[in-house]
Amino acid sequence: MVSGAGASHIGSALSVIDIVSVLYSRVANVGPDRASDPDRDIILISKGHSASGIYAVLGNAGYFPLEWLDRYCVDGAPLGGHVTAHGIPGVEFSTGALGHALPYGAGIAIASKRDGNARRVFVVLSDGECQEGSNWEAAMLAAQHRLGNLTAIIDRNRLQILANTEEISSLEPFADKWVAFGWEVVEVDGHDHDALEAAIGGEHDRPRVVIANTTKGKGVDFMENSVPWHTNTPNAEQAADAIAQLEALREAVTR
Repeated sequence: MVSGAGASHIGSALSVIDIVSVLYSRVANVGPDRASDPDRDIILISKGHSASGIYAVLGNAGYFPLEWLDRYCVDGAPLGGHVTAHGIPGVEFSTGALGHALPYGAGIAIASKRDGNARRVFVVLSDGECQEGSNWEAAMLAAQHRLGNLTAIIDRNRLQILANTEEISSLEPFADKWVAFGWEVVEVDGHDHDALEAAIGGEHDRPRVVIANTTKGKGVDFMENSVPWHTNTPNAEQAADAIAQLEALREAVTR
């Protein structure tokens, strides 16, 4: 998708795709037949630039025809470079500028709690966007209202557009910051589906944040932990190499 479109953010898509796969298939009460159900759970993708990974998961889950993926980032086609809720089932909120989805999710969680609706709200964030003050305002509000129906999952790949997150604006001690804001904190391997399911699911009486430790460009040796692959576009040869590596990884995991 990314190579054909001449698009970017493949490293971010590969770091978050396990998280999103688990959310849509194993944790959240969602599905193509429930896209308009008022009692459905809500999934918000704050790191909207990882759209290629999100759309791949949604397409394979049956939210829209798989043929849409072939026209990713083509002018006039439904699927753009950042996730959008316009005309795309399964996407609840359009994101591009970072730091917006957690405040929005906190609002939905408050409204659901007041309405007696049992729905849960899940927000997937990048670690770099946790440098945005709007997220910490939302974190403070969520703790104040004891939003046990709100879960944030952070794709902690430690890289952002220009460098390591700790070089740009250090997040550590990251878990301690969330604890100080009144959240329940769980840290997991962000590529372990069973660990993700256990951490994200379940009931809790205050907001929970799952810090999912991931690898940017996971599964492709020349992309892993590489800052340039935040924005690089793989050429045809690189794409073929990457796909071969990912297919080998899939076979090894399912063997």
